[in-house]
Amino acid sequence: MNEKKKREKLVTKYGEKRKSLLLEFKKAKTFSDQMEVHKNIEKLPRNSAHVRLRNRCWRTGRSRGVYRDFGLCRHMIRDMAHNCILPGVRKASW
Repeated sequence: MNEKKKREKLVTKYGEKRKSLLLEFKKAKTFSDQMEVHKNIEKLPRNSAHVRLRNRCWRTGRSRGVYRDFGLCRHMIRDMAHNCILPGVRKASW
């Protein structure tokens, strides 16, 4: 969970700089200009890219099977639905 917070901080800190560099990279006409801009992008921390953020369950910290509507993983949704904690959620039966 600490890594998630650290990554979120870095994304907010370097977000604007990363965006401007990527726009500069796209607008570069020659290959050598692109390489210069790419070197500047590489100098930024890896964790400052928004792609590296993962959705995590707020209850368990699990990164897989997380439902955006609730912010919970599938295990917690099932458990909380059985205990009638989640409003409007029922176990399906047919």
